[in-house]
Amino acid sequence: MELKRRANNLIFATVCLVLLTGLAVFAGVRQASRPVSNVIVNISNEFNNYFISEKEVTALLTRNGQQPLIGADPSELDLKALEARLRAHSFVKEAQVYRDLAGNLHADVRQSRPIVRLTHNDTRLDTYLDTEGQLLPLSPLFTARVVPVSRVSGPPLQPGFFRDSTGQRYLEFLRYIDEHPFWRAQVAEVFIAPNGKVSFTQQVGDQRIEFGSPDNISEKFAKLMVFYRQIPPALGWDTYHRVNVEFKDQIICE
Repeated sequence: MELKRRANNLIFATVCLVLLTGLAVFAGVRQASRPVSNVIVNISNEFNNYFISEKEVTALLTRNGQQPLIGADPSELDLKALEARLRAHSFVKEAQVYRDLAGNLHADVRQSRPIVRLTHNDTRLDTYLDTEGQLLPLSPLFTARVVPVSRVSGPPLQPGFFRDSTGQRYLEFLRYIDEHPFWRAQVAEVFIAPNGKVSFTQQVGDQRIEFGSPDNISEKFAKLMVFYRQIPPALGWDTYHRVNVEFKDQIICE
């Protein structure tokens, strides 16, 4: 008797599972065949950048309205192609396009983030630089509040400079500034001389900081912090106009 009851329970559970699976498959097939009812754009904005708008994302997805998505049959959608279309935009770092069960088409976009602005005598040639050393164009939608970087005479830096073995050191220096809120707020403008040495001006203090080559970065900034804590409080901010932290275990003030 007990064995028969267990067998009946097993049969009942199996039938329920088959029915639920069938209903899920039926619902999935039905939802998959629904035309697109809406396009939902989500732009990640954790760094308060506004280089690309929801309207622009929609224009990219629809080729400026020439290929409408609302009402489109799912069989006509190439989600990978739509993602590639978004990633082709200079300020799109990552993009994911997918559908939900309600028939909505979602486009989730993560923006590229500039850390400095490379400046030129002709501002039309200015570009941004992101954390990976990629150049980004200026945007008519938004101006990022980042540290300007200037080339002191000599030829302008080549597009791939910050990604080669030499330029990577400069990129690490710029990343260090960006990753430390104090230095991001304190460094006013960075200069790269023809001999490769780095210097910068400050938001607070008239001293020009001579950093030298972009090596031993954390040690040099630590020495500069020693200067901030000891010299200006005792002698005033206007006593020296040049501070050199280039050499090991030395701070040269003039």
